[in-house]
Amino acid sequence: MALDEAFGDEVRRWLEEHAPRSLRGTRRGRFDGFWGGRKATGVDPDVLRWRDMMAERGFTAPTWPRQYGGAGLSAADARTLDQELARLGLPPAVVGFGLTMIGPTLLDYGTEAQKRRHLPAICRGEIRWCQGYSEPQAGSDLASLRTRAVPDGDAFVVDGQKVWTSYADLSDWIFCLVRTDPAAKKQQGITFLLIDMETPGVTARRIALISGASPFCEVFLEGVRVPRAQVVGEVNGGWTVAKALLGYERSMIGEAIGGQLATSEAQLVSGARRHLGAAAGPLPDPSLRDAIVRNAMDERAFALTIERARQGVQSGRAPGPESSIMKVAGSELKQRRWELAVRIAGPAGLGWEGPGFAADDLEATREWLRSRANTIEGGTSEIQLDILARRVLGLPSGKEAGR
Repeated sequence: MALDEAFGDEVRRWLEEHAPRSLRGTRRGRFDGFWGGRKATGVDPDVLRWRDMMAERGFTAPTWPRQYGGAGLSAADARTLDQELARLGLPPAVVGFGLTMIGPTLLDYGTEAQKRRHLPAICRGEIRWCQGYSEPQAGSDLASLRTRAVPDGDAFVVDGQKVWTSYADLSDWIFCLVRTDPAAKKQQGITFLLIDMETPGVTARRIALISGASPFCEVFLEGVRVPRAQVVGEVNGGWTVAKALLGYERSMIGEAIGGQLATSEAQLVSGARRHLGAAAGPLPDPSLRDAIVRNAMDERAFALTIERARQGVQSGRAPGPESSIMKVAGSELKQRRWELAVRIAGPAGLGWEGPGFAADDLEATREWLRSRANTIEGGTSEIQLDILARRVLGLPSGKEAGR
C-alpha cells in the first residue's frame, strides 16, 4: 500500500498546529473518545473543539465520501492519519456505533435520503446510536426474534423488547430488527428499522452486571410508530442487512479489544514485579514468566491480524464471515489476559472495594468479571466457530456429515 508522503507532511503540520495541547498523550485506544449525542453532558471544551476541527476536515470518518461528512481518503492516507494521531497520543475525535456499525451499513444499503440525513450527523458526533438486536428469547438464535412491526399506512407500529442493548439510555437512535411477516421462515420475515429513541413508547432501562458496571440496557417498545422511510433495505429483507452489520460489529469488537491490549505486557510485568517483590531483572517465577511471554506473543499476533483486517475495510471491502476470527480470538484473548492479571495478584486479586487493595488490583478484579461477557456479547464463541467452520472452511454441518 503506497503512502502519500505529501499528505503525511500536511497532516503532521496541521495536527501540530491545531490539535489541543491538553489532549496530547491522552489516547488510550481507537474506541476511547467522545461518543457524542444529544445527551452528552459535562464535556471538556477542548474535546468539543477537537471534534469540530476534525469533523470540518472529514477526519472523523476519513474514508467516507465527502458528501456524507467524510474526507474521501484512500485507505493508505487514512492509515497515515491514524498513525499521526497515535504519534501525538491524540484520542479519536468521535467514536461509537454510528461510525463503526450503522454508518458503514448505510453506505452499503441505505437510501440516498437516509445517507444524507444520518451520515453527516454521525461524523459530527451529533447523534449517538445503539443496537437493537438481542431479545429475551432471541440471543444466539437471533432470527427467533419476536418484536413485531405491523403496517399502518405510511408507518409501522412496533411492539416488543430488546435486551443487552449497550448504552441505550445514552443513545438518540437505535437500529433495530423487527418481525414484519410472522408467517414467513424466521430469517425471511425480518425488517431492519431505524428508530428515534425520543419516539413515544420507547423506554430504556439499565441492567447491572456482576462487575458493578451497567453499560447494558433493556429497551421496551410499546406502540412505537416508525415511518416506512426508516426501513433500511427491503421490507422482510432485513436479515441480509443484519448480517452485513454483524460483520462490521465483529471487526469493531476485535479492534477495540486489540486497542485495550496494547499496553497489556507492560502492565502485567509491572504487576508481577510489585507482587513478587522483584524490582529488576528476570521475574523469579519461571512459570509466570512463561505465561506473560505467551500472552504477549498471542496479543502481538492478534494486533497484526487486526491491522490487516482494518486495511481491508478501509479499502472498501465489507467484512465477511472471516470477521468472526476477530470476535472469537479477541474476546477469548481478553479473558485470558485478565485471568492472568488476577493470578498475578493472588489474594490481592480478591478485593472489591475499601482499604488494603491497590487500585490496579481492584481494576483487575472488575475487568476479570466484566470479561466473562466478552465471549457472549456480539455472538457467542460457539456461534462464531460455527460461522467459521461452515462459511469460511466449508465444512459440513452435523446433519450433513451424517451425525
